[in-house]
Amino acid sequence: MAVQGRVRWKRFALIFVPVAAMTSLLVGATAQGVIGATFVVSSSTFKLATEELRGQGFALAGGVVRTKAGRVIPVVVTGIRRAVATGLCQSVLIKSPLGAVTVRITGGLDGNQVNIENLVVDVAAAQSAASLTDIELGRDASTLDEVPGVRGPAGTFGGQGSGITLRNTKLSAWAVTAATFRLPDLRLIVLPGVHECF
Repeated sequence: MAVQGRVRWKRFALIFVPVAAMTSLLVGATAQGVIGATFVVSSSTFKLATEELRGQGFALAGGVVRTKAGRVIPVVVTGIRRAVATGLCQSVLIKSPLGAVTVRITGGLDGNQVNIENLVVDVAAAQSAASLTDIELGRDASTLDEVPGVRGPAGTFGGQGSGITLRNTKLSAWAVTAATFRLPDLRLIVLPGVHECF
């Protein structure tokens, strides 16, 4: 009888080494500010979590993202001008011929910090403990000026403030962009099965 439940590691490596390499390239491109703020998103969200994030200048406004198939999805566009984060985890679940596979990126562990400038996240859902400074809620989204690139259509709801602290944050997001993203201890791992950040 054939043994059930075995992973053929050569086939696994053949399929997922390119995935890991592409993920590394995307992280590098984002860190160098190569990736633009607007692009066609994939057909699924990914998860992003931090233990703590402290930011200077934040803004939020309604927006949309689009998939290649033409699906238009409403999001909350959330930006932070300058941030320091610890305990960062990003995970994406991928369907494959071998079943579910999780790609995880971590940073800001063991006393290290992740430094980010002009962070913009297209948020689908969020949960966090938050402390906000000098907030302005209900401001016309077209007049937001705290974070480059975070504005909405004239006449729509917006908000901003001078400072933000988030703890135990859990986000489902469609896209993340940043002018710079410095992870001194970047770790990337591809895991068979479901091993998301939360």
